[in-house]
Amino acid sequence: MTARSLGQWLGYLEQLHPSAIDMGLDRVRTVAEALGLTRPAPLVVTVTGTNGKGSTCAFIASLLSAHGLKVGVYSSPHLRRYNERVQVNGVEAEDAALCEAFTAVEAARGPVSLTYFEMGTLAAFWLFERAGLDAAVLEVGLGGRLDAVNLIDADVAVVTNIGLDHAEWLGDSRDSVAVEKAGIFRAGRPALCGDSNPPQTLIDAALECQASLLRRGVDFDLRKDASGWSWRGRSSDGGSLALDHLPPLTLPVENAALALQAFLLLGLEWRAERIGPALASTRVSGRFERRRVSWKGRALNLVLDVGHNPHAASYLAGRLAQESITGRRLAVFGLLCDKDLVGVVDALLPSVDAWAVAPLDSPRSRPAAELHAELLQRGAEVDSYPSVAAALEAQCERAEATDEILLFGSFYCVAEALDWLERHAE
Repeated sequence: MTARSLGQWLGYLEQLHPSAIDMGLDRVRTVAEALGLTRPAPLVVTVTGTNGKGSTCAFIASLLSAHGLKVGVYSSPHLRRYNERVQVNGVEAEDAALCEAFTAVEAARGPVSLTYFEMGTLAAFWLFERAGLDAAVLEVGLGGRLDAVNLIDADVAVVTNIGLDHAEWLGDSRDSVAVEKAGIFRAGRPALCGDSNPPQTLIDAALECQASLLRRGVDFDLRKDASGWSWRGRSSDGGSLALDHLPPLTLPVENAALALQAFLLLGLEWRAERIGPALASTRVSGRFERRRVSWKGRALNLVLDVGHNPHAASYLAGRLAQESITGRRLAVFGLLCDKDLVGVVDALLPSVDAWAVAPLDSPRSRPAAELHAELLQRGAEVDSYPSVAAALEAQCERAEATDEILLFGSFYCVAEALDWLERHAE
């Protein structure tokens, strides 16, 4: 049999299981045992939450790497290449390594059917065990309690925040979402929550499973000022620690504060002089990412953000409000059909002067006509285009040097924009 390429493997995985999402740990645990998988690294941090998982994982990994540890990060979804999901010390897994891992999982699973995400999770764990890591940072794909990543008993479990998304799987209230997220907590081990007002169900779940819950605003916190920000938190032995004059960040400082607390609870060596540079150098593509684009001899301002639910849209609107511009803000917007269109539009309508909407390159895309109708009903200036690339090009044609183009609504949206920029931007 001819060995599959990575593209062939991914195509195979997409049709392997009858449904894209099949919550539960029994099948994936059976295959993990057949593979002989035990633990991806001596130290493990698991991160869930409605938004901010990617940047929180990146901050934690940066702090660990800055202190000399070999760190693996598993995240999802990817923007442009599947390889982005599995990284060791910031280097994406090579095609050949991923193919070898998929081959091992396929051989071990026997008659057990696995989803695309479950196969990918086991492949990542297989690669991490062979990489000789010191630590692994694992991003939960969906929820927490029944997600494949929850096979691992983490040393520190992190919940970034609690909002509404994936209601068909997690429930339509913050209380129900919190219960699913709290499923990553473990007895006798620290659990963190970065939500300043978590549902009582999250607190109750921590008490019930006897996890040591630390909350932002209670056990650790941050304070912003004109020159930067400061932080206070708890060490693994219960002592207090504070850091002042931390540098401004491109990613949310709330997630950096959460990452600092997670790192501190691992009981590792703490070198204060490495903290600020590690946080300041952390980048995640598509998270309030600013670009300067040269288009037909004109320098244009572009902001890319993968925000796709009301919680993320509200945060994005707050960031935009802090950074006033002299020109207009021109949006490029696409959304999946299972996302809350009204909630996202409500949050960002006051921030945008003109909209360009388009369908996404996904069978789950919401039609551009629906986006157009919703915005038109609100009195917005809006035009429709056949693709994100066409919408972005139209806004570039329209933009002046003082304007800002805001492209948001989905990972698909940002991925298509990045592809377009690579092909066309000067």
